[in-house]
Amino acid sequence: MPSSKSNLMLSSDISNFREMAISNKREPVEKSTTSLIENNGYQDSVYINAAKIFQGIRNEKPQDKILVRYGNELKPSLPDFKDECSQRSSYELAFSALKYQDLLENILLDSFIFLLQPDELTSLIVVMLYDLQDRKFQARQISDEEESIPEVRDVERYLYSFKTKLAAALARCRIKHDALSIEYILPETLRKQEQRASALPLYAWINTLKSSLEDIYKELKKEGFTKVESVSDFEGYTYCLDKHCHDVLVFPASLKEEILNLELFTGYKLILQDKSRSLAVHSVKALLNMYDDIIVAHMGSRLTAAHMSVLSNQSTSKVFVCGVKSQAKEVELKELFTRMACGSMC
Repeated sequence: MPSSKSNLMLSSDISNFREMAISNKREPVEKSTTSLIENNGYQDSVYINAAKIFQGIRNEKPQDKILVRYGNELKPSLPDFKDECSQRSSYELAFSALKYQDLLENILLDSFIFLLQPDELTSLIVVMLYDLQDRKFQARQISDEEESIPEVRDVERYLYSFKTKLAAALARCRIKHDALSIEYILPETLRKQEQRASALPLYAWINTLKSSLEDIYKELKKEGFTKVESVSDFEGYTYCLDKHCHDVLVFPASLKEEILNLELFTGYKLILQDKSRSLAVHSVKALLNMYDDIIVAHMGSRLTAAHMSVLSNQSTSKVFVCGVKSQAKEVELKELFTRMACGSMC
């Protein structure tokens, strides 16, 4: 196990660095409740953030063809993500709504309920309508501990009160396009792209501050996984070592739900993240000289900053994380880094 000396620092201003000391105490593992679980819906904050993202990326039609109008209220503010899982869920929901924007707008118009709401709520209505139809118009299961956002609850009640009309409008669209599901309404080229994307392998880097490569292999073997030479050998519960990053494992896309429930992932020993992020971290590591320090100028990905800290843990380098805008965000980062054994604020 590597030395527990911390090399990770947080700062809201580059002139005010505060060193982080790694905690050896293991925090109890808590599973995130942000993402969509068993198709029961998202947390309120995910809908708000997805609406803000959708507002900025939606397709704008020519003035003479605009039937559904979008307000500008959501444009000025940027999404405020609680964690990496919240960020991923928000973007997934926003881009799903974008993909079916024409269909969702037609459903609203065909059901004759759209004109009853102000333009400022259109983006929120569209992303929540996508999720509602994806849940087969079933009610969302809401935790008592979840933070309530009034706009989300109002739109949710509004859409659910018209669920019969909305479902009927969706059915008419499917009949019109002779489609078994909404996926078949999409152009064939886009459907093929979706199929290819869904088949892309999953990448997870090893948090060597909590486990070693050998221990990970042993635990995966206990879980029924077999190590193979390459992605082309994938069949069932298999995995392989990435050819470019020595601390990255590759898994079949079909096993996403299973591996995310493993203690290896919930305990932050394996971190699921796109390979491009790991390549960036390894590229920086390869350029480091003795006593070089690293500045993360924009806190876009907490996991990337943590990976950089893990990779440079046994070197003389320190990682400075800048752009933490509030005390609340600083606390969240401290909690995440403590769970990952990257450090705690001192």
